[in-house]
Amino acid sequence: MVNRLGWLVGAVLALAAPVELSTQETASPDALVLTLDEAIARGLESSHRVEEIGAREEAAEAIVRQRRAGAYPQVSAQAGYTRTNHVDEFGLFTPDGQFRVIYPDVPDNLRTRLDLQWPVYTGGRQQAVERAARFEASALAIDRDVLLADLRLEITRAYWNFVTAIESSRVIADALRRTDAHLVDARNMLEAGLVAPNDVLTVEAQQARQRLLRIRADAWRDGLEAELARLVGALPGRRVRPASTLEAAPAAFGGSSMAIDALMAEARQSRRDRAALVERLSAAGARRDAAAAGLRPTIAVGGGVDYARPNPRIFPRREVWEPSWDASVGVSWPIADGGRARAEMAEAAAAARVFDARLAEFDGILDVEIRQRVNDLAAARAAIAAADAGVRAATEARRVAADRFAAGVAINTDVLVAQGAVLQAELDRTEALASARLAEARLMRTLGR
Repeated sequence: MVNRLGWLVGAVLALAAPVELSTQETASPDALVLTLDEAIARGLESSHRVEEIGAREEAAEAIVRQRRAGAYPQVSAQAGYTRTNHVDEFGLFTPDGQFRVIYPDVPDNLRTRLDLQWPVYTGGRQQAVERAARFEASALAIDRDVLLADLRLEITRAYWNFVTAIESSRVIADALRRTDAHLVDARNMLEAGLVAPNDVLTVEAQQARQRLLRIRADAWRDGLEAELARLVGALPGRRVRPASTLEAAPAAFGGSSMAIDALMAEARQSRRDRAALVERLSAAGARRDAAAAGLRPTIAVGGGVDYARPNPRIFPRREVWEPSWDASVGVSWPIADGGRARAEMAEAAAAARVFDARLAEFDGILDVEIRQRVNDLAAARAAIAAADAGVRAATEARRVAADRFAAGVAINTDVLVAQGAVLQAELDRTEALASARLAEARLMRTLGR
């Protein structure tokens, strides 16, 4: 029996399941007492993962602005200085006998320019890359919502795990107190010559085993407390205490709301990770359009104003500042690019098929996942009712066994078996409540609520 109890306690303490807290432990004055909603709010506010994806979202929005800016005129101011070697001046004598310098020796060349470039037609490439960037930015914004939902579930699990560990520790402590009281009775009866020494030793062995279970339970509780404190952003070393109660059973789902078809429709509409796949599928299509535009001609206009000394566009050259301007229209048509554009199209098309396959797989898994979550919740509710009945029966059986032992008509083993049955029944109930809390949290996450 002792071994079975140890195995059961270990299993309950290892549960990754939600349950509400019933223990009112003596907390230090500066302990952080939190409800589940408060823990989630603090966790979302202090999470470094949320901060990271927020920065990535800002970067994606900046990329959208970069792509959009590529369709606008680009104006730049340029300046330069060039030093050349000395040359012999070249010139001609005019009819009136004067020497006219045509190519002077000007080793210091200074140039400034105000330049304009404007891609007026790119075959749709500019618009396509902007759309792709916008879809990616939208997908990242959705990824942020997905991260928040996952983080809520993670904090919920940590919260209820901690509550489960506290309640399990309380159950074992109550069992230990009953064993201590029974040990006192057994020793008194030994002194009166009513029981044999081995009966007292048996109770002492069970007491030692329950102390060991209590130590393990407390260690698990402390580890889960540290994990919850990390998730809610509490300062290192600060105690955390949940403020919820274990006894409240979840009742967020039931009746007609459990219809699988209705839940499937809700999940497909609400799941943000599914919406992110749709956005990335659209982004892949936009990238394919951008690659296809590489086969079309592009038209760009350009122009600028130069102010230089000497100005190479003015003849003859003179060592003075002089202005000039130019305007141009250019057409470029990639007749042969070695297959680059078609390869880019093939890559984008393959990426689109990837996300299309992921979307189909997601929908297939979603149906199974919803059915499993609904069944888990229903099974957990049924287990709670069964566990309640088990606790009532085991408690009454322990009372009867204790009374019979005190009256001398039952043996020590009967009392120990009854006390072990109570401990197991209470731990079973804790496990059932924990499973119900986790099943509800998982179903909420699956539905995207």
